[in-house]
Amino acid sequence: MTNSAAATRYARALLEVSQTDADPERVERELSAFVALTASHPSLARSLVNPGIPLSRKRALMMELLPRLGDILPVTRRLLVLLADRDRLSILGEILGLYRDRLMKLRGVVRARITTASELPPERLGVIVATLQGATGKQVDVETEVDATLLGGVVTQIGSTVYDGSVAGHLARLRSRFLSEA
Repeated sequence: MTNSAAATRYARALLEVSQTDADPERVERELSAFVALTASHPSLARSLVNPGIPLSRKRALMMELLPRLGDILPVTRRLLVLLADRDRLSILGEILGLYRDRLMKLRGVVRARITTASELPPERLGVIVATLQGATGKQVDVETEVDATLLGGVVTQIGSTVYDGSVAGHLARLRSRFLSEA
C-alpha cells in the first residue's frame, strides 16, 4: 500500500473513532502538537523515521515521549503507538493534513486562499469572507497572501477552483484575446 493510501485510511479511521470516543478537534490539536514537536527537534524526527532503528526502539522512544506530552487522549496515544509499531511515523504529517481536511468538511468549512497585491485591511477582508460564505453556503477558513506582481485586484482559490480578478490576470486575458484575433 502506498504511503498516500495508508495516510488516507488512517485519517478516515481516526476521524471515525474520534467522533465516537473523543473530541475530534482536540485530537487534531494533539497530533498537530506532536508534529510540531518533532519538527522542532530534527534528531528526534530522524530517530522516529529512520529505517535502521528497530521498531522496538521506536516504540520504546514513543512510550517515553507520550507522558511528556501531557494529558493526551487515548485515541491520539493509540495512533502514535500504532504508527511507531508499524514504522509509519513518516506519514504522520500527511495523516494530519488529511484528517484536518475531513474534519473541516464534517464541520461544513471550506478553505480559501486570497492573494492580493497589498495587505488587505481587516474590514475589507471581512467583506470578502462574508461574500465567499454567501457564495459557498459554508463557513470559510481564509488564508491571505500578498503578491505584488498582481498589480491590483484579488485572486481567490477555493479547493481547486481559482477565481482570478487581478489586474495582471485581466491584462493576460486581454493580451491572449488580442493575439488570437490578429
